[in-house]
Parts: sequence; structure tokens; C-alpha cells
Amino acid sequence: MRLSRRTASVSLAVALVLTPAYEAVPHARVPAGEQEPADPFGAACRIRVAGSLVTAHCHNPYPETDRVSLHVECARWWDLDTDSAPVATAPAQTVRLTGRCWKEVDAAWISHRKGS
Repeated sequence: MRLSRRTASVSLAVALVLTPAYEAVPHARVPAGEQEPADPFGAACRIRVAGSLVTAHCHNPYPETDRVSLHVECARWWDLDTDSAPVATAPAQTVRLTGRCWKEVDAAWISHRKGS
């Protein structure tokens, strides 16, 4: 059975009118009125691993100080994992953090804390 173009257009128009708007449907997990706007926070960081050396550059575009730390996990069981001391990254400031392993690097990441 083939629908004519007119019948298909009318069917589509009715379906669109009867479909509820996205904003009208409440979200199941978040009760209405309890969402707080999140304040933008956290420096943007780029991590580069070159052999056993890790370098991270973090730039803070926000008005609040971010205390960043570099964490390096080494691939070998006998190689010590390292965590750098927190470095205060003031607004509009870029910092460089470095770390290393004796052999291969398994993972590297940055942690953020609000500074004072």
C-alpha cells in the first residue's frame, strides 16, 4: 500500500504536534528546582609522555586558583609511582609540571583542587 504525499505530510504533521517538547518532560534522576549551576573551575591540561619523561602544561582560564598535581604511574612493578606537590595555578596563568619513571610510563594524569 502506497501513501500519497498529502497523506504522508498530514501524518507527519500530526505526529509532530502530538510529540511533547523536550523541556516539558521532567528528568527522572534530578528533581526539578534542585540543580545548582556549576561554577566553571579547573585548569585545562595537556600531558605529553616521551619515553620515561612526562610533561604537563596547565592553563587556568577561570577566576579562581586551581591547585594542580601531576600523578605518574610506572609500568614496572619495581619502579616508584610519583605524585607531585600541588602547584597553585592563578587565573590566566600557565604552569609546567614534570615527572618520570626509570623505564616505561603506564599512566599519567592531573588532579585539581580549589586553591585559597
